[in-house]
Amino acid sequence: MPIENDPEQTGQSTSSAKGAIAYYVSAHGYGHGVRSCDVIKAINRLYSRISITVVSNLPVSFFENRLESGTNLYRGGSFDVGMVQLDSIRADVAATLAKVEALYAQRDKLIAQEIAFLERACIGLVVADIPAIPLEAAALAGIPRIAVGNFSWDWIYSAFVERDARWGELVRCFEHGYGKADLLLRLPFSADMHSFRAAEDVPLVASPGRNRRAELASLAGCREDKRWVLLSFTSLDWSNDALDNVEKLTEYEFFTVLPLRFLRKNIHPIKREQVPFADVVASVDGVLSKPGYGVVSDCVVNRKALLYAERTDFAEYGVLVEAIRKYLKHSHIPAERLYRGELCPALDLLWNCPDPPLSLKGGGAEIAAQRIAAFLS
Repeated sequence: MPIENDPEQTGQSTSSAKGAIAYYVSAHGYGHGVRSCDVIKAINRLYSRISITVVSNLPVSFFENRLESGTNLYRGGSFDVGMVQLDSIRADVAATLAKVEALYAQRDKLIAQEIAFLERACIGLVVADIPAIPLEAAALAGIPRIAVGNFSWDWIYSAFVERDARWGELVRCFEHGYGKADLLLRLPFSADMHSFRAAEDVPLVASPGRNRRAELASLAGCREDKRWVLLSFTSLDWSNDALDNVEKLTEYEFFTVLPLRFLRKNIHPIKREQVPFADVVASVDGVLSKPGYGVVSDCVVNRKALLYAERTDFAEYGVLVEAIRKYLKHSHIPAERLYRGELCPALDLLWNCPDPPLSLKGGGAEIAAQRIAAFLS
């Protein structure tokens, strides 16, 4: 596994590293990582001489599973908190505040640390999806910087200022950091992103998967002729009673992606290493999830129906629900019914819902790659 792009350790010359990018990816869920991988993959394909160091606390195996090129380098690092989750639906705002305060107490130290890395690795461009601290470090180092995203943390956290005034100073810190970006590549399903000085809209970056239904049926030991539903959660607090209710739905086969696993005969865990997430989405009939950028994008490009539960204390929820109503065959399941495993009525409704009124143009990964390469040059 390649690690940090350090010329002193690898024997790489300064001149050969001038085309290097440091791509910082938030570890809040997998949505940031999914879309970052699509952009990085496009850079790898279109500009093979550009070296990329991915900086994130998402597992390296996650990136290696999605990125075809073995030339990318990986370095651990966390520069934002996102939202502390009780599970995939519920957030803990108080715990989030404590963690963001702790992170920003180390802000000066982290900025100095990243300046040293950027200079040591001869980085020519910083891309951030979408922590702010790396943008500040790049500005102080005199390195061009691009942000990529559909929302920013100052916008998310501003919803909590009335609850606790301590959020106000943190929001201002993020606004300051985002103001250092030379350009925002603004993705679809976007929120108010006023902190950025310049923005360009790009189309959806997600890539469709490949239908591997027969292979999945063999791996899971299940039948192809039933309705297949992906349970797209990183965690879901189902009691034994809830799981009993799900297991009674014998006309369905359910799938999870590890580490989420339930020991029931009609719920089948899939390893990302065996079948990439996008291919799982392409192979099922529908997806049950909370609204998140990654899963909504995957459903749009794979034209899959989405059954979604409400998400608490996350401002992006309303923006994504608006997108779901425009671009997806969809239905809503109340969270209390989801937690009880009472899925049947909502699933029955999902298959009979009308097709979406609008479609969404793709190709954003290639456009983002071109803009990033242009900045680097």
